[in-house]
Amino acid sequence: MYRQGDILLLPVEERTVPTGVTALPAKPRDGRGRLVLALGEVTGHAHAVVGAGTLFLDPEPTVIGHLKLDAPTRLVHEEHAAIPLPKGWYRVIRQREYVPGAVRIVAD
Repeated sequence: MYRQGDILLLPVEERTVPTGVTALPAKPRDGRGRLVLALGEVTGHAHAVVGAGTLFLDPEPTVIGHLKLDAPTRLVHEEHAAIPLPKGWYRVIRQREYVPGAVRIVAD
């Protein structure tokens, strides 16, 4: 399990990836060539993968999608330490937090 700010990456086996996921276009990268998983609402900074990978969007509202990494890479963010990620599949989840009377998405 890998956590960076409001993003949680859970390693999964390929066979567990839902059939309803849709791959993003071949070039869904920002100006720096990063595959952006989520933008911070507060800072505008991005949680992104710097190496080769494909993000598959998920119909589940709390799941950003499934990430396929063909080689080891890093998860980066302007305000967090980079996290090395091994090759494989990951479920990308937007973290939530409990506040009295509600559950809300973590703002980073």
